[in-house]
Amino acid sequence: MTKKDILDALALADPAPLLAEADRVRREYVGDAVHLRGLIEFSNICARDCLYCGIRCSNRTVTRYRMDVNEIFEAAQAAAQLGYKTLVLQSGENDRYPLIELCLLLRRIKAELGIAITLSLGEKTREEYAALREAGADRYLLRFETSSEELFRQLKPDAVRGARMQCLAWLREAGFQVGSGIMVGLPGQTPEILAEDILLMKMLDLDMIGIGPFIADPRTPLGGASSGTLERTLRVVALLRILTKNTHIPATTAMGSIEKGGREKALRCGANVLMPNVTPTRYREHYQLYPGKICINDQPGDCRSCVAGMLRSLGRTIATDAGHSLKR
Repeated sequence: MTKKDILDALALADPAPLLAEADRVRREYVGDAVHLRGLIEFSNICARDCLYCGIRCSNRTVTRYRMDVNEIFEAAQAAAQLGYKTLVLQSGENDRYPLIELCLLLRRIKAELGIAITLSLGEKTREEYAALREAGADRYLLRFETSSEELFRQLKPDAVRGARMQCLAWLREAGFQVGSGIMVGLPGQTPEILAEDILLMKMLDLDMIGIGPFIADPRTPLGGASSGTLERTLRVVALLRILTKNTHIPATTAMGSIEKGGREKALRCGANVLMPNVTPTRYREHYQLYPGKICINDQPGDCRSCVAGMLRSLGRTIATDAGHSLKR
């Protein structure tokens, strides 16, 4: 697809044929099984001040927390007992965890639980990525946020887009399965920028792509902006499925938060992954990147039962393997 093709698809009066084609491609290339990734949000301490994010360092209303490594392991153990084959360890971007602690934790999870590990910890050095990979991490999620240099500077005033892209290259070099993505509907994101974002994700040949709608948070400088829409986000998911064929694409929590049934709709137009929350319930209300986040009061077992019921209602099954990249 060319940039014009993508722009035309984003502007379709009736997206139903596009969404149906994406569902057909999904069925052909990744099948009906949905991969479940158990998500542990182990710290909301963040050194970044991104204008859109609820846990930005300038937000003084947030109760900050940091799970210790034993708590993280216990949550990982509970996830494994619930049948998850992959664990996602996510935190704000900070240096509060010594590298040696993280590596010891990863080795323990691998040795005792034998499950796949995805990390989402933000920008690190080349050497840190290599050490985390050697310790047992399989995958790494790092959104590039936008293909526009100007928009990136506006949204992330204390970050550099070139450094972000360099990190993605280092992750690939270290042997990670690499995930990236964007938010749809960011203030200042034009259709042309969004089309460039989609083409960049295709060019990067990503193993995983995370897409979600921008949801304005009143605790941030962008609190008065209009949020993105599920409808536009679904178009982007569909286009990415058609363009990338066998990339893993989650139906993100943000889709279910912006509209009831949003994740189900994403699963019908190309998504093949869900990331149920297995963070201990006492921490969840403090890890809100945006308002209205679903499932913050649920127990980990509740989320597992909920997604199982959702998939049954869609005629989909739960994958029994770890869901490694289909591209390598």
